[in-house]
Amino acid sequence: MKKTAVITGASGGIGGAAAIQLAKEGYSLALLGNRSKEKLQKVKQACMDAQPNSDAVIFSLCGDLSNAKEAGQLIQKAVESLGHVDLFLHCAGISHIGLLTDMSDEEWMNVINSDLSSAFYCCRKIVPYMISKKKGRILMISSVWGNVGASCEVAYSAAKGGINLFTKALAKELAPSNIAVNALACGMIDTPMNACFSKDEIREICEEIPAGRMGSVEEVAQTISLLSKAPIYLTGQILTIDGGWC
Repeated sequence: MKKTAVITGASGGIGGAAAIQLAKEGYSLALLGNRSKEKLQKVKQACMDAQPNSDAVIFSLCGDLSNAKEAGQLIQKAVESLGHVDLFLHCAGISHIGLLTDMSDEEWMNVINSDLSSAFYCCRKIVPYMISKKKGRILMISSVWGNVGASCEVAYSAAKGGINLFTKALAKELAPSNIAVNALACGMIDTPMNACFSKDEIREICEEIPAGRMGSVEEVAQTISLLSKAPIYLTGQILTIDGGWC
């Protein structure tokens, strides 16, 4: 049976790299994105070019996963089109840099809904399909800030901290159904999200990282690939990829 994956945030740096990596491995893919249809189409084409299996299906869907109804509809369409889901990879999310006292209610809720609520909406819809098959893997892309917190990124840290405990709690619910749930906490990765930092700021951060550099999206994608093959008994874990930073 063909391997299948639903990937949110597929137009982003990590989501896009993960999609291409899984396409190379023969996966059929549902690529979900929100902010850029053009970027999503480029990722789709890159996946099709990398795909060694002519029988594999690769398609994209655009929508707002921070909206409960829309998220549910997108996930349902993705699963029905694929037939079954082996891997749900949740990369969707945004950040906000600034002092807590300067954040508006709208800015706060935008981060929480985009990063945390979206995971709930998607999992609520996709989990019953996995339970019916008694197998599946769920992998959340988190951040080291969800472990230790970051000044001027309070909302993002709170959302990713929520993702980490969401992961651990859901893993306990789904382990009896042979479904693994884990999170990958990323450090400073060279993504469009981190393009807001100046060269000097990046240099200072890299001086704090034992590896001496930012991680690449390809390295994160390779780690995702490894976790997609890990034993189901590996569940409820927050694994870190950060060059020894945190």
